[in-house]
Amino acid sequence: MIVIDYSECNLIMENNNPYIFYRGVKVEGIDAIIPRVGASGTFYGTSVIRQFETMGVYSLTGSKALVSSRSKLESLQLLTQSGILMPKTILPSPHFSMHRVEETVGLPCVIKLLSGTHGIGVILVNDRITAESILESYIKMRQRFIVQEFISEASGSDIRALVVGGEVVAAMRRTAQQGEFRSNLHRGGSSVPIELSEDEKNTALTAVKTLGLEVAGVDMLQSKRGPLLLEVNASPGLEGIETTTKIDVAGKMIEVIERNKK
Repeated sequence: MIVIDYSECNLIMENNNPYIFYRGVKVEGIDAIIPRVGASGTFYGTSVIRQFETMGVYSLTGSKALVSSRSKLESLQLLTQSGILMPKTILPSPHFSMHRVEETVGLPCVIKLLSGTHGIGVILVNDRITAESILESYIKMRQRFIVQEFISEASGSDIRALVVGGEVVAAMRRTAQQGEFRSNLHRGGSSVPIELSEDEKNTALTAVKTLGLEVAGVDMLQSKRGPLLLEVNASPGLEGIETTTKIDVAGKMIEVIERNKK
């Protein structure tokens, strides 16, 4: 295995002869790639993946699947069509009505920046005045965001399931630290390994299949209505879930590559 910084790849396009130069050397002899592309590098990272694909190299995460899953709004729209349950969500227009927000998702509600990661840009709002102020500010700053209903019975916990090759290989429950509602481990949350219910497994597998991913982290909330999908991460961190569950998720990813190459 070699590590390549995709931001330093030069993509050369010629008729029937696409190739890549990396730090002045032509990239050759690659059997497969495992993309690890951060949210801020989606555009160029996807271009590099697509270039490898045109060169006949197998990618564990396809370029089209990465684009669809990286857009929180697009992925939610696709997942809604597949019948997956999720918190009620609204994308307010620049001429939004606070009455419409209250009628659709209610208060308290959760305001999420579409570009946020690791819980950044996720705000729990309890009252109308605060919600209206934040929404107006985001619209003036031309920020893209959604508003979701707050699932109180989740009690500051969520589920992260790792799906690899059409199978749930590891799962954990994350719980927010006291005084915090975001359960991300990056924000001080704690985690324990769990066994998923059949409904939770089906939700995770359906979500990943809908977006065309081989590897993904699926975040869900446990609610009175059943498991509610929060989001699907096409480039999930492995350290937290491997440490919590003691499962070699990275090894499972290699097995998928071996099967596909055969």
